[in-house]
Amino acid sequence: MDILPFTRPNIDEDTIAAVADVLRSGWLTTGPKCRELESALSARAGGRPVRVVNSATAALEFGLRLAGVGPGDEVITTSLSWVATSNVILTVGATPVFVDIDPATRLIDPDLIEAAITKRTRAIIPVDLAGLPVDRDRLYAIANKHKLRVIEDAAQSQGANWNGRELGTIGDLVAFSFHPNKNMTTGEGGCLVMNTDEEARLFEKLRLQGVTRDSEGTYDCDVLGGKANLTDIAAAIGLGQIKHLDRFNARRRELARHYFKAFEGLPVALPPADFSQSNWHMFQVLLPETLASQRGEIIRRLRDAGIATGVHYPAIHLTTLYRRQGLATRPLPHTESVAARILTLPLFPAMQDSVIDRVATALRTVLRQLDPESMPA
Repeated sequence: MDILPFTRPNIDEDTIAAVADVLRSGWLTTGPKCRELESALSARAGGRPVRVVNSATAALEFGLRLAGVGPGDEVITTSLSWVATSNVILTVGATPVFVDIDPATRLIDPDLIEAAITKRTRAIIPVDLAGLPVDRDRLYAIANKHKLRVIEDAAQSQGANWNGRELGTIGDLVAFSFHPNKNMTTGEGGCLVMNTDEEARLFEKLRLQGVTRDSEGTYDCDVLGGKANLTDIAAAIGLGQIKHLDRFNARRRELARHYFKAFEGLPVALPPADFSQSNWHMFQVLLPETLASQRGEIIRRLRDAGIATGVHYPAIHLTTLYRRQGLATRPLPHTESVAARILTLPLFPAMQDSVIDRVATALRTVLRQLDPESMPA
């Protein structure tokens, strides 16, 4: 039986041919295609400087370094995210401070941010889970009031907007991901949108060992950098993808609308019905509390029916590393409830509407088998 994946990249033949051209060129590492992709990304970001790297994780880490965050500092963020969001905070020597989510949006709750600010707080990392934007107006009002930097984890929200303004055209430092499951991909990769050319020059050094080359063929190293440059092979994929990003996102919105219709009557909590700002990176439902402990069994039964699903995400603060760090003490009841019940369903542009009906039918069958009283007569 063919398994329906929960996501699949859409790579056209022109993009495949462009990658072949790069392979034939003999220039495979960072080069002209990366610069071309950076230019295209900058155009979408309203002309702001954009630099590419091999992951959004690197973009977030270097964003923290650009913001001057380091040992002894605190960074406010959410625990309902991929663990990289907070791992980068630890990497620069700072401490993540987890704030609970708003259960309606599943995003960091702006009402709780100010209470978490201390004299050590230097930055906020908001996360646009599933492509739904965090309230940028409230976020930046708080950040500006307390003179905090914002490193936006917009890994899942490229092409989304806040009040009609595309993410990346506004805000402080904005990180996007080009992982294969994202709305556009470079195979692996990411980028950071910055404010000034000075930040961009420092970012370039951070992504390649802190090196600045000179015209005489040698170089200087004046900061501690890493190895996070993107290849031209990856950039060629990105150049093919960015042309279709708006179309991909439009199709995702159509599919999300179909999910809402197909899931009428199912005892699951649907995501916020935002069809104007979200890019619908994922479609996530919340299982009934009575079935939270059986999520693994639901996933297995759906897979037996040919449907792959995912969990995005376990609560970061409850993982072993963060418990060892003593970071599981702050009460985060909404985060823990949502993390225990969330289920990611298939959503990608090449899907047919009929596939969603198949998913709905399979989920209805599994829920009826496991908890018949939760199902409407």
